[in-house]
Formats: sequence, C-alpha cells, structure tokens
Amino acid sequence: MTSLTQLKDRHALVTGGSTGIGAAIAAELALNGTHLVLVARDARQLEVAAADLQTRFGVAVLTIAVDLAEPGAVAHVLEAVEDAGIEIELLVNSAGMSSRGFVADSDPTVLRRLVELNVGALTELTASVVAGMVERGRGAIVNVASTGAYAPAPVLAAYAASKAYVLSFTQALWAETRDAGVRVVAVSPGPTRTPMNSSQRKGMRQPAQVARTVLRALEGAGPAVVDGAANAVTVAAIRLLPARVITAIARRAMGA
Repeated sequence: MTSLTQLKDRHALVTGGSTGIGAAIAAELALNGTHLVLVARDARQLEVAAADLQTRFGVAVLTIAVDLAEPGAVAHVLEAVEDAGIEIELLVNSAGMSSRGFVADSDPTVLRRLVELNVGALTELTASVVAGMVERGRGAIVNVASTGAYAPAPVLAAYAASKAYVLSFTQALWAETRDAGVRVVAVSPGPTRTPMNSSQRKGMRQPAQVARTVLRALEGAGPAVVDGAANAVTVAAIRLLPARVITAIARRAMGA
C-alpha cells in the first residue's frame, strides 16, 4: 500500500492530466499536497489546469505538452523530468483514446494510434519509471484500465483489447514488484462523463468519483480495482458468462 501521507510533498506524474479522469486524479493529489507533472497533448489546456491547481492548492506543477502516441514522446517526458530534478513517487497512466465502429469500417491508422497510446506509451513509461522505484524500494503506479478490459467488446474492439492488455500487464507487474516496496494497481472505470465519452446515459460515474477510487486503491493491496459498486457487479457477472454470450450482449448494448 501507498498512503497519502507518503505522497505529500513528493511528485506524481499524471498522463492525460489536463482533462477528464486524469485531471480529477491530479486535483485529488494536489489537495493532498502532492506536487505534479502533468502530461497531455494540448499545451493551453495543460497551462490552464496547472494554474488552477497551483492557485487552489499551492503545489508545484510541471507541464509537458506532448502526444504520447508519437515516437520518442516518452523519452521526451523522461528527459524533461530529469532536467527538472524531479523524482517520480507516483505514476498515473490515465491518457488514452477510443475508437467506435466495426473493425472492417475503421481507419487502420487510427487503430494503430490507439494501440500506440493505450498500450505502447503506457508500457514504455511504466517500464522506465518502475526500475527506479524498485531500486529505491518505494513508489506507486496506477494504470487506468476499463471495465471493457474484462470482455471482448464489439464496436469497441481495439479499445477493449488495449484495456485488457493494461489490466493483464498491471496484474503481472504487481506480482513482480509486490515484495519490492512498490505499489502497482489497475483501476477500471466503467462509463464515465469525460471529453472522450459524450454519452448522456443515466448512472454514469463522474471523474471525481473515479479519482477517489484511485486514491483508495493506492492504500489497498490487490492488483486490480473496479470503480463503482454497479460496475463491480457487472464485471463479476461477465466473469461467469461465456464470451459468445457477453459479446452478443455487448453488441446489442452498443446498438450494433
């Protein structure tokens, strides 16, 4: 477990930290007195988010505007962190993208970009940061997965598959590092009101609720947490049903 006390006056790196779930996690950490490194594509949104956090909570915020799906982006982030003399105590991989539609109707370059961001950048950044944490004997990593990680999802095939990777990768890393003093956990939100999800369905979670789940997960011990009681029940049901049934239900739910 990693307590909030341990994170006070230390640094957390949050990808996707200017909007949505990433921004909400950053705000919860800043409220705790954790200094931040925020990474996202939009430089203006980053500066607005950083100014707000600095004004409200008095924490230091370093912003790095970069598209993590691009080659060399992770190396750029790590170099900026090193140049600033910052030691990352907590890494939150929240950046991600989705693509809706049948694979046969999709732009292959968009799907490739999705995999580069959701899988490639997350893996590279995690592997780069966890080595130092293991050496120091402390640190924490939160990878934001999805309830979609627990079953194939027609119409969201690449997205769900990428999140299944995130879940599996994180669970394996948890097993590798649990005796090294490093806290690793995957947090899986369900439908959440974010810029990436414009649906107005009832019962959707808010980013702030997911952020609070993340902080509680850090203080836990297991490798994976599902955000929200209803989502946890859904995931439990998914695990009991065969894939052909789940994919049929998912396709109908997506209106396809």
